[in-house]
Amino acid sequence: MLGGGKMKGDAVSGGSRNISPMVSFLLGAAVATVCVLFFMSASPGRSLVDVAAWSHNNGTAAQHHHLRSVADDLDAARNLTVVAAPAPAPVQAASPYGDLEEVLARAATADRTVIMTQINAAWTKPGSLLDLFFESFRTGEGGVARLLDHLVIVTMDPAAYAGCQLVHPHCYFLRTTGVDYRGEKFFMSKDYLEMMWGRNKFQQTILQLGYNFLFTDVDVMWFRDPFKHISMGADIAISSDVFMGDPYSLGNFPNGGFLFVRSCNKTIEFYRHWQAGRYRFFGKHEQDVFNLIKHEMTDRLGVAIQFLDTTYISGFCQLSRDLNKICTLHANCCVGLGAKLHDLRNVLDVWRNYTAAPVPDKRAGKFQWKVPGICIH
Repeated sequence: MLGGGKMKGDAVSGGSRNISPMVSFLLGAAVATVCVLFFMSASPGRSLVDVAAWSHNNGTAAQHHHLRSVADDLDAARNLTVVAAPAPAPVQAASPYGDLEEVLARAATADRTVIMTQINAAWTKPGSLLDLFFESFRTGEGGVARLLDHLVIVTMDPAAYAGCQLVHPHCYFLRTTGVDYRGEKFFMSKDYLEMMWGRNKFQQTILQLGYNFLFTDVDVMWFRDPFKHISMGADIAISSDVFMGDPYSLGNFPNGGFLFVRSCNKTIEFYRHWQAGRYRFFGKHEQDVFNLIKHEMTDRLGVAIQFLDTTYISGFCQLSRDLNKICTLHANCCVGLGAKLHDLRNVLDVWRNYTAAPVPDKRAGKFQWKVPGICIH
């Protein structure tokens, strides 16, 4: 009995020992589950990783690291700020004037004023008009040579452009069609008229680009600064073949070989009417048309026109004999390149002697032009 009782007790005791591991396992699993659910609720973004890690507790460390990397990449993608690529810079259309605007900008004064002349190959040969033109600046008085910094030379053919580039920094090749500009153009010939009206149209372009200009023929000798004789109130200042004494009288006879124009709406409109006058007064050159429309345009547009006094802005048509006052001298009223060259060389000879003389001799008026010449008288 005693032995049987012991066995019964042992059986009960053994049953308790058999149940205890099962209870321990279930309690452990429940605690683990509660911990996992708590952690997931606290960090929902990482639930995928933690569940995977818990479910594959026996997986390799490399697999565990890979899953975390994928989740981190997903989080980074959610938070990524997309930066748009910059739009390409707009392509600027080529200027219809080529490098004109660049040349003007380099040569212009602070108030956007340029000096312009126009040449072809015949005038760029050694000893020709361009050489005399430059010499007048170099031998001039009052610092007139500095004005060359603001001079734009407009060339009419490739040879003239190449020649210009050898001697001057501001050259522009005005490309045209229909006329061969390399040779001398005789007064009032068809090609001469095309050249003059083309020049007039080009001047209008300069105004439309917002630049004032002082146009000078290349057969104008520059001895002193002429700007001081151009009125601030003038929209247009033009030289005179014949000056009648009143600079604002429309009775004066103009010469377009020395012409200052301010860029403004009035002058641009004036040029439009001037260009239209080519067909309105067919066969006339631009200087004649200016003379024909000057009354009408001043009344309609209110353009102020100043006619420059030939005492200072002179020419062969009405010659100033006072070398102490003269600023420029134009070989106008003179036909033919040879005649112009002959008389202008004599002019420069007299001027060189004048500038080399003592001041009292200059003031005494001892120097006079060599007259008569072929054209000068």
